[in-house]
Amino acid sequence: MAEVKVIGSWSSPYTRKVEMALKMKGVEYDYIEEDLKNKSPLLLQHNPIHKKVPVLLHNGKPIVESMVILEYIDEVWEGPAILPKDPYDRAMARFWVKFIDDKCIPPMWKACWSVGEEQEKLKEEAKQGLKFLENEIKGKKLFGGDNIGIVDHAANFIAYWFPITADFVGLQRLMTEEEFPNLYRWADDYCSHTFVKENLPDKDGYIAILKSRYRSIIIWHYLSLINYVTFLVRSPHAFPIYEYEFK
Repeated sequence: MAEVKVIGSWSSPYTRKVEMALKMKGVEYDYIEEDLKNKSPLLLQHNPIHKKVPVLLHNGKPIVESMVILEYIDEVWEGPAILPKDPYDRAMARFWVKFIDDKCIPPMWKACWSVGEEQEKLKEEAKQGLKFLENEIKGKKLFGGDNIGIVDHAANFIAYWFPITADFVGLQRLMTEEEFPNLYRWADDYCSHTFVKENLPDKDGYIAILKSRYRSIIIWHYLSLINYVTFLVRSPHAFPIYEYEFK
């Protein structure tokens, strides 16, 4: 029997989509939890370029990047299809995966941890991307049709992780049911799917991680402000900020 291992983080949407894909195919695997604050030699050995999770180890050979891993799983093991069989549909699925990764998730995540004008710009950027997804999912149960496919996996952050994060940080009016009814309905259908529901991280556990991250950000900003003020007091002419304020 082939040896399959997953190096991941239990709260990561990227790790979860890989685990879901393996379970959909009925593949048995060993799971290795990674401490992202103190990355292990195993992770650094098998993903020395990005140093990120997840990593799939198949007979000792590493495959990295979650969506690359999903395509690999679909090609290697039999079972429910993750990508469409039709070449055109397959190409379009890859397009939407990249679109979600490039145009939707980054501004949505960054908006959660930004404030003021920067946050508003990120919200608008995210909405522009979500409008295309809203139109794409119209009239469909899932992006994969009646069954969960690779685009649904790619958008798992939008369905589950983002609403929890946005609620935690108090981010409002980014993805509302009034503005994105089709996406809202898809997210509910996706998260309510028996298979998906069984493989999502515990909400309270994820919120605990968010609290830790939030405290770290507050402490970082506080220390940065202290260092900045100390620097100005010691060298008041070293960085003439007024030149930048009024240009």
